[in-house]
Amino acid sequence: MGVAGLQAIATAKRLGAAIEASDVRPSVKEQVESLGAKFIDVPYETAEEKEAAEGVGGYARPMPQSWLDRQKAEVAKRVAQADVVISTALIPGRAAPVLITEDMVKSMKPGSVIVDLAAGKGANGVGGNCPLTEADQTVVKHGVTLVGDTNLPALVAADASALYARNVLDFLKLVLPKDKGFTVDMEDDIVAACLMTQGGEVKRK
Repeated sequence: MGVAGLQAIATAKRLGAAIEASDVRPSVKEQVESLGAKFIDVPYETAEEKEAAEGVGGYARPMPQSWLDRQKAEVAKRVAQADVVISTALIPGRAAPVLITEDMVKSMKPGSVIVDLAAGKGANGVGGNCPLTEADQTVVKHGVTLVGDTNLPALVAADASALYARNVLDFLKLVLPKDKGFTVDMEDDIVAACLMTQGGEVKRK
């Protein structure tokens, strides 16, 4: 659950929606619940599943098929009842994972909406988190509207700029605390993840 997913939860909550969210990383549960959403909990049955779920650099890693199958079953129940589904899952260097199958779309109520933020990043550049998504198009399939905009920030430029500026400001507060000057706190996960070089040593490649 990255910035896009958390922002979607916060906005939907302000609009009065009942929200459920899913992510492979256990650390996300607290973030989701702090925004007033219910976390769809899929237990980890093996050490391999739990290790993969921890992710790297804030991104999820590919999960074992056994866990994905259990997650898909839980998500399918919620998708069938949802009025709006927003998917944001991406894995760097790989095609976007399929989270919403065609059968799930068929199970949704007529008039429901899927906003697929992974549009155009599915296998071979087709689809997204839903294989029925069409990049840069809004289409209706099985009575469900699929929104495949690939540059949503450009559609809300002022809000996107304000959000980015806020993120930059909050980051600067981490490295420029009051009355301390420039500080690199390696105990802070965000600072540590952003540090590229230090003392002539390359920290990240």
